[in-house]
Amino acid sequence: MRRFSCLLLVLSACAHAPQTGNAGESARPTTATGAPAATTTTGTPAATTTSFPVETIAPRAEDVSSIDGMVRAYYEVVDVAPDAPRQWARDRTLFSPWIRFVAIGDRIRVMDHQQLVDNSEPLVRKGLHEREIFRTVRRYGDIAHVDSTYELRVGPEGKLSRGVNSLELYFDGKRWWITSAIWQAETPQHPIPPELLPRAR
Repeated sequence: MRRFSCLLLVLSACAHAPQTGNAGESARPTTATGAPAATTTTGTPAATTTSFPVETIAPRAEDVSSIDGMVRAYYEVVDVAPDAPRQWARDRTLFSPWIRFVAIGDRIRVMDHQQLVDNSEPLVRKGLHEREIFRTVRRYGDIAHVDSTYELRVGPEGKLSRGVNSLELYFDGKRWWITSAIWQAETPQHPIPPELLPRAR
């Protein structure tokens, strides 16, 4: 997921399915809190959701000191049992202030962190089990690209799905930051290629 990850299955199939407004309305509508609502490529706003405030906390050194720590934390924060305590504050420490989350599916969803939280909360409440099953990393100096293949289950009895998170990171001399997170769930039309899957044993 995601994230977050909360992932494409969560965001496009469920949390973002209902929509309000007309195509002619503002491309940057706002929520009740004044934050821009998540939008599609046509500017159509996602359904209005309740805002879940996220506390500002200091990052954990073990999360942000390495690429491995960043990816591990990226999954840990959204791997939660039904109604378990949230880790959105820890989650926010992984990302640059200008982070954008992009869910690729039938429609493209672009969100900041607060929008991701607000749209994901109703499904996180059901319980999410998400784990990384394969990873490739390309690094040059202080920049890195990570392709991370995941398995996801929503709720105890939910169907298992897979997809790929594409993460862009940079190191500022003290810690790593994720600046972009894009994901797509696997479908019959878009199977995950062998190079992004673990080798068969």
